[in-house]
Amino acid sequence: MPIQYHPKRGTIVYANFDQGFKEPEMVKKRLCVVVSPPIDQRVRLLTVVPLSTTVPDPEMPYHYRLDIPFQLPKGWRNNSLWVKADMICAIGFHRVDLLRLDKNRAGKRVYQTNTLSKAHMQAISNCILSGIGLSSLTK
Repeated sequence: MPIQYHPKRGTIVYANFDQGFKEPEMVKKRLCVVVSPPIDQRVRLLTVVPLSTTVPDPEMPYHYRLDIPFQLPKGWRNNSLWVKADMICAIGFHRVDLLRLDKNRAGKRVYQTNTLSKAHMQAISNCILSGIGLSSLTK
């Protein structure tokens, strides 16, 4: 079920790029990191960078190995993922869902809502700048 609110910056979400995108754009479902805070003028939009299990070849300054410090849902047990910051994009809430972990004893869904550390987010921000050709701003 799509999200109804803007997740905190640093939250890992599940995004659906299946519909309305064409190659060489992303055209599948994948985990992403929310990199934008809520912005009043951008209702129901958030900015994300995608994550991949594939090691980049070659590794570039806009890639970042992210060892996720919290539980991922079944099927995403590989907690070492790669940030693909050159693929940053704004997407609508209708494409995004929180990560469902399980159900509690009452049958209610349990979601992963932890956020990445400031150090991880700073590294990801630097990768974003590199990915859009603005790495000189980090110097």
